[in-house]
Amino acid sequence: MIELRNPHSVIAALERRPGDVARLELPPSGGGPAWQRACELAEPLGIPIAPLEERGRGAGRERGPIARVAERAPVRVDDLVADSAEGGLWIALDSLQDPQNVGAIFRVAAFFGVRGILMARDRAASMTGVVYDVASGGVEAVPYAVETNLHRALGAARDAGVWLLGSSEHAERDIYAIPRDRAWMLVVGNEERGLRPRTLEACDETVRVTPAAGAGVTSLNVASATALLVGALSRPPTA
Repeated sequence: MIELRNPHSVIAALERRPGDVARLELPPSGGGPAWQRACELAEPLGIPIAPLEERGRGAGRERGPIARVAERAPVRVDDLVADSAEGGLWIALDSLQDPQNVGAIFRVAAFFGVRGILMARDRAASMTGVVYDVASGGVEAVPYAVETNLHRALGAARDAGVWLLGSSEHAERDIYAIPRDRAWMLVVGNEERGLRPRTLEACDETVRVTPAAGAGVTSLNVASATALLVGALSRPPTA
């Protein structure tokens, strides 16, 4: 079980997989309108709603509400890309270690209708409550696969007809030069080191985000860069 503190993450779980929500715990104040909405969904399902355990907090400091929820099960990479002939966009995360970034990317993916996220198991952030809460329901909307051998999983995606698009500040092509008439998997790398060499070699194309002329900041963190890249790849064909 993981603990969720964002009521929107809890509501999404209640709407999509209520059987995995074990319990809600609320302080005397109730937690606000979004948590009350969560309770309205939980009550008819028989999900327990209990007073929040104080856990030794000092006097006058009320803990925020939580929900205890089972992790959403990952899928196999073959299932993640099974319908690639229909087109669309996927994201692969190569050793991202900050759960805040992973959660933000899940939220971006849900917003833009990304079809799935492929993640590395080793040397990477796990699917903690922080990821779910930062995603604000995005984890419930986007299927994901967690693979020990990312290079092999990327090969499976390519075999299914998905093109691999690596993100690198050293790439020659800008995101707006990338054709959108194919199924792409955008591959983004570690916060400090970027894509590992073997991952980079697996990509069919590499792409960069070009800063505006005279920009005072010439780079973005991985979550912000992913949002820009996904937005560019998701724009209508007539744009």
